[in-house]
Amino acid sequence: MTAVENTLNVIASDEAAEIAAARRNRLVAIATPVATAATLIFLWEAGVRVFGVPDYIAPTPSAVASTLVEEFPQLMRNFWPTLYESLMGFAVGNLAAVLIAVAFVHSRLAERAFFPIAVFINTIPILAIAPILVLIFGAGLTAKVVIAALICFFPTLVNMVRGLQAVSPQALELARILSASKSEVFWKIRLPSSLPFLFSALKIAATTSVIGAIVGEWVGADLGLGALIIDATFNFRSALLYATVFLSSGLSVLLFAAVTIAERLVVRW
Repeated sequence: MTAVENTLNVIASDEAAEIAAARRNRLVAIATPVATAATLIFLWEAGVRVFGVPDYIAPTPSAVASTLVEEFPQLMRNFWPTLYESLMGFAVGNLAAVLIAVAFVHSRLAERAFFPIAVFINTIPILAIAPILVLIFGAGLTAKVVIAALICFFPTLVNMVRGLQAVSPQALELARILSASKSEVFWKIRLPSSLPFLFSALKIAATTSVIGAIVGEWVGADLGLGALIIDATFNFRSALLYATVFLSSGLSVLLFAAVTIAERLVVRW
């Protein structure tokens, strides 16, 4: 066997070892959280049964799973309104935040005038402002969308302003030398540099929009996951309560995953 063949065999074996190591790492990355979750569920089931915890306080995971199956039509009937309200609030809140961030970057006066007001509104707990919004907009869809949008708004505004301003002075100087217009600077320099900041905020907003929709349903609604949580709580249907909470968490994870996939498609660099 020649030296060239020996070298090729060594390279091939190294590549095979790297592929095998990558597969093992992926397997470990998946198996570790799954095994941890399974262990916690087993401890939960055993703890409730051993210590005789009443069902109305902490149902067993098997009871929650059974409720998910038995009450699936009811859960889905309440899932879709919450999903719609979350998506609407996510879109409205983030769109408003992006537009205002663009205005702040292009007008320092607007930023100095309105940014403190945005900070002040963000300091008000959402549970305190939700009843006010229900009084203003009524107990319909609008109030829930506004609450979800409001809870998404501030993180996106802060991150988008930071991203639009995070352009290197050298790039701006080069654009000035090349006589680039403000629109060209924005679309070709500022916007691409802000996308990582924007998607970081959108990941936060994807989960908080669900919280906003549920809070809006707590204040005034007869349909939705928030309304179902309230109904299950006051009727001591703890298994249904836990199932609804898990479904709400799953909705947040679903929206977070959707934003993550969008980020990988858009921010390829």
